[in-house]
Amino acid sequence: MKDAAGAAGAYSWDRSFRLWDTYFALIWLATLAFVLGAEHPGWPVRVTAAALLVPLVPLFVWTGRPLLRGDPPPERQALGYLVTMIALFLPSAILVGETRLMTFALVPQCFMTLRMRWATSMVAVINLAPVVGWALLWWPSGQDVFFNGLFAVVTLVFSVALGSWVIRIIEQSQERAALIAELDASRHEVSRLSAAHGALAERERMAREIHDTLAQGFTSLLMLVQAVEAELDHDVPQARRHLALMDETARLNLAEARALVADGTPADLDGATLPDALCRLAARQSASLEVTGSVRPLPAGPEVVALRACQEALANCRKHAGSSVTVHIALAYSDETLTLSVQDDGCGFDPEAVSGGYGLSGLRARVTEGGGTAEVGSAPGEGTTITLRLPVPPPRSCPP
Repeated sequence: MKDAAGAAGAYSWDRSFRLWDTYFALIWLATLAFVLGAEHPGWPVRVTAAALLVPLVPLFVWTGRPLLRGDPPPERQALGYLVTMIALFLPSAILVGETRLMTFALVPQCFMTLRMRWATSMVAVINLAPVVGWALLWWPSGQDVFFNGLFAVVTLVFSVALGSWVIRIIEQSQERAALIAELDASRHEVSRLSAAHGALAERERMAREIHDTLAQGFTSLLMLVQAVEAELDHDVPQARRHLALMDETARLNLAEARALVADGTPADLDGATLPDALCRLAARQSASLEVTGSVRPLPAGPEVVALRACQEALANCRKHAGSSVTVHIALAYSDETLTLSVQDDGCGFDPEAVSGGYGLSGLRARVTEGGGTAEVGSAPGEGTTITLRLPVPPPRSCPP
């Protein structure tokens, strides 16, 4: 889009510059015709004045056009070009007054290439110097000098006023172009940052999902493998039960992986209520479950957050407190809040001293995204309780 806009702008400028070439050519031809067709002075002087106008064309084509197309043109080169143009123009304008028609082509170039101070000085020379030189050379009547001088002054004032107005318009256009370019760059930067933020958020979401599902499933499998290895020699029935649990855990992990890829419902919640999913999870983790309040169907968001948070809390419990601790899960339904707590009687820890790690920070981030709050209550030797509260829609009232 940017390249297309640039190409369109360049095309518009090329078209407008061709109009400027046509304008310069018409003014130059009209001036040449007026000079050659003037009644005074004689032919030799008029031909000389016309000859002085001829170099203006190649000078404009080879030097003036590249300068006028520059953005901005180099001021020193522009000053040298205009001084040369004026040096060729003034003798012709002094010899034949009709040459002053060429000022309509020279004055705009001053404002197009020079700053206001230099442009005004050049325009003053172009308008006043020919009249002064013409009057000193030919000594016309006082009336002719007055009218020509008045015309030169009026032309000068009009040129400066129009040039100042044009310069202000050009400066405003340049400022607007700069603002548009800045806004366009800002828009691209915002788009890039938004894409980067979206990618980062998606990576964090995937990391939480993998940490709360697949990683915990693989951890359970490793623990079961260790248990089976210890039981094979003296307790084969128990080993078989652990093998069956390994099969169930592997199948559940596969289902979780498929749901994760499809961005679908967690395997435990597929076709089941939240209490049922927590019941199966508690059974796998040898934890007790208590459900209070009026159980009702809830949106998928709060149920997924509650299930994942419970999985993370149980994984942290088994990882840090060991498999021998007693774990109790409590799920409470109220009108506008779903409360889940996971309590163990392990060794506990100081929550303020925990730094780094992904478990608790990921749990808090997940609950916060769901609009809820998460609290961790623990102390060394006193066990740990993780409580989260999630907003849920109130139950529908039955019509009387």
